[in-house]
Amino acid sequence: MLSDIAEEARLAALNVADFASDLVEPTLRLGVTGLSRAGKTVFITALVHNLTRGGKLPLFSAHASGRIGRAYLRPQPDDTVPRFDYEAHLAALTGGGDIDTRHWPDSTRHISELRVTLEFESETFIGRNLGRGRVNLDIVDYPGEWLLDLSLLDLDYAGWSARAIAQSRTGARAKLAKPFHALLETLDPAGAEDETKAREAATSFTAYLRACRSERYALSALPPGRFLMPGDLEGSPALTFAPLDVEAWQSAKRGSLQAMMARRYEAYKQSVVRPFFRDHFARLDRQIVLVDLLQVLNAGPSALADLETALADILAAFRPGAKSWLSQILSRRIDRICFAATKADHLHHANHDRLEDLLAHISERAIARADFAGAETDVVALASVRATREATVKRGRDTLDCIVGVPEKGQKVGRETYDSSDEIALFPGDLPDDPRTALADPAKALMAPKGITAKEWDAYRFLRFRPPVMADETPPVLPHIRLDRALEFLLSDRLA
Repeated sequence: MLSDIAEEARLAALNVADFASDLVEPTLRLGVTGLSRAGKTVFITALVHNLTRGGKLPLFSAHASGRIGRAYLRPQPDDTVPRFDYEAHLAALTGGGDIDTRHWPDSTRHISELRVTLEFESETFIGRNLGRGRVNLDIVDYPGEWLLDLSLLDLDYAGWSARAIAQSRTGARAKLAKPFHALLETLDPAGAEDETKAREAATSFTAYLRACRSERYALSALPPGRFLMPGDLEGSPALTFAPLDVEAWQSAKRGSLQAMMARRYEAYKQSVVRPFFRDHFARLDRQIVLVDLLQVLNAGPSALADLETALADILAAFRPGAKSWLSQILSRRIDRICFAATKADHLHHANHDRLEDLLAHISERAIARADFAGAETDVVALASVRATREATVKRGRDTLDCIVGVPEKGQKVGRETYDSSDEIALFPGDLPDDPRTALADPAKALMAPKGITAKEWDAYRFLRFRPPVMADETPPVLPHIRLDRALEFLLSDRLA
């Protein structure tokens, strides 16, 4: 199609411009996204803060060896993309001079960008004699829902409808979709197009998607993403469609409800999904996908199965492969993808490797499911900002490895409600050594110790903690767990 040819030409032009710019000033474009409140805003803020303030990053080799001379913020290159509000997010995490007001920053609901420039000394003899090197790290922050939308590019309306309806009848989704299913029974796909019916269907379908995303269910595979984050498209025809239940799909009759829905679905792909792919996603070099795996475990088997589906869809969206000089000009390729299980500080350090192994096992299954090959992948369990510390607590004859933190205001355990001022210690549970055990029965993935009732255990498992008070050091830097591991995988080869 002519539109596809024009799309490829525009993408090639963008990549030629990026390549020319890289020759003058090397740049690495890092995509950061997250699934189900995984903390991408906190991740980016902590990453930038630790780089620019000289944080403790022993596993990031270029930093640990002293080869990074300095890191500093610079104006971003894309004038039409909002800037990631690093300063405001940092002030939220630290209290901006008043630690009593510290809180987790609000999630960003749109794309944003930030440039950090790294000046470094090469580790090679030739490189050192050429002088100090410099690379721009352009961080592109975007909602995970948008990434999952890329799977729609390979589906027509009939294929997407059939898939969405089938999904809505499985596991936890079946209960959540009951109102939508009831509405579907009143719709005649072959009947005349009707704006009121289309809006009712879109509203009901969106309510179902929102229920799936709630903390209780923590489902991940929820396209179309703009139904959950409409922005300035709210109420537009491009978001006023829904899947239809059709037993035998045939060409839609002109003027029918089916034709109307199909037309708007295609408009969504053309006006929303394709521009994001062309202008942002297809220009990335590296990608990190953040996952709140602990929340998924708490939500149960449906959430775990859904996470695997989401990761497979994500992997299918990438266009990996080795770069030749020509392919680098015409089509940038994401050559490293990191999956990160966040909030590792909600577990004792003895369980960090187990959390990592569990996500690795899920990722391996998703890689096989997506028939994925080409890009290098890695998995890490991390806490972008460590909100807890560790301690041991005696309970009867037992000694428990606990985490200690300040619960957010309003958090409850039994009849006690916390006011966000006092620390508490809790035993977060142990993950099994074999990740297959957790996948077989997520409800038993984090086991309670002896002497703690099931009711007490459920209350503790869902506690949220406030951001930490930074240590009294110069300069003060946000504490983390394994953030340097992620940086080593994503950046080290470009600082050689």
